[in-house]
Amino acid sequence: MTVGTIFLIVFALMLVFLVAGMYIHSVLLAAGIIGLVLMEGPAYITGFLQSDPFIRTVSYSLSTVPLFVIMAQFIVRSGIVEDLYNLVYNFSKGRSSILGILTVIAGGLMGAVSGSSNASAGAMGQVAVPQLMKRGYSEGIAGATVAAAGSLSSVIPPSIVLILWGVATETPIGQLFIGSLVPGIIMMFVIIIIMLINLKTANKGQEVRLVKFEREDVPKTRAISALILIALVAIIVFYGIYAGIFTPTEAGAVGAFVSFVVALILRRVNLNFLVTSFSETVKLTSMIMMIMIGAQIFGRFVSITLLPRRLIEALSSLMEYPVLILIILSVIYFVLFMLIEGAAVIVMTAPVVLPLILQMGTDKLWFGVLVGILCTIGLLTPPVGLSVYSVSGVTGIKSEKIFKYAMPMAIYLTIVIVTLIIIFPGLITYLPGQM
Repeated sequence: MTVGTIFLIVFALMLVFLVAGMYIHSVLLAAGIIGLVLMEGPAYITGFLQSDPFIRTVSYSLSTVPLFVIMAQFIVRSGIVEDLYNLVYNFSKGRSSILGILTVIAGGLMGAVSGSSNASAGAMGQVAVPQLMKRGYSEGIAGATVAAAGSLSSVIPPSIVLILWGVATETPIGQLFIGSLVPGIIMMFVIIIIMLINLKTANKGQEVRLVKFEREDVPKTRAISALILIALVAIIVFYGIYAGIFTPTEAGAVGAFVSFVVALILRRVNLNFLVTSFSETVKLTSMIMMIMIGAQIFGRFVSITLLPRRLIEALSSLMEYPVLILIILSVIYFVLFMLIEGAAVIVMTAPVVLPLILQMGTDKLWFGVLVGILCTIGLLTPPVGLSVYSVSGVTGIKSEKIFKYAMPMAIYLTIVIVTLIIIFPGLITYLPGQM
């Protein structure tokens, strides 16, 4: 049996497993084992299965994941999201466009202290969507705006997506974090522009009935304290990494500790707070570790098939046009993030793509941030738009209504952001170069 035939069989089985509803880590594990058995025989598997998964998951770099996840849990469950958004609502004084702009900015601030897009989108959806709808936003526009704002957690550091790319490609995680700051801010502005256009277009020629503005009853001291504390967490994490005071892993530990102190100050810590925070952290971390194990075995199969080398050979005629290859890879990643969970895509494709981008002379840090951006956009696209489903789940809005606006937003974001960072790579590489 030829290598090409084996690869087609494994790829077909992956599609079958995905359609059958299997978890992505199980799909990668099963496909990798079947592929290795077909390539090398059953005896080959017993050797590395005993040690490789363990070695992969005890990586020091991966200890960053649970630390940033628990930090996000403490922030979300301390009530800071509600306080921050109520402050935003009061500041807007009921003006719909200003409220939408501040909502996206609030999402960016959440991203700066939360590595989980699902947590950010879900938490913001509960408080932001009802207020936006009161100010004349349709269900779809309100849901898409909040989903986009929440998804910024995947690119604005600390980002679990960037951590996984750093581990998979041995790229410094601290530099990935700092390099993603400027693109993340640009994404915020683009989302705001698209949101304002959607709002104006949807309301054109229609009489929009607005609910009378009523100031939210939030004690000023509590609102100001929430704003100061969330800014303090972000500054400690970012400045600590940028100035070299501590490593990203240490930053996660410090951020988690400060977030817990914040929750104590706001008097939100109780038994349920602790149980829920730690249980959710264990669930998410376990899922990521299982994906890492499955992806490693699948990656071993990919390496044995020499797919990376064959890909480089197939694209050798295009090596003189690296921009064209980057556009092709961006389209491929855009489609993959539409269909498969982001963490799985990164650890699954890294062994294939890394040799290619190194052969082109492309900075793997720059490319890692590009992948993080595309992963963020993938959270808005069907059928696996996790941020959209998070907002839909907490608000009761049908996901189809949100996707109607989220999908075009994702396409516009891809075109604008990818074009900008290809033309101006310094948007990503300048700040890390100053570290």
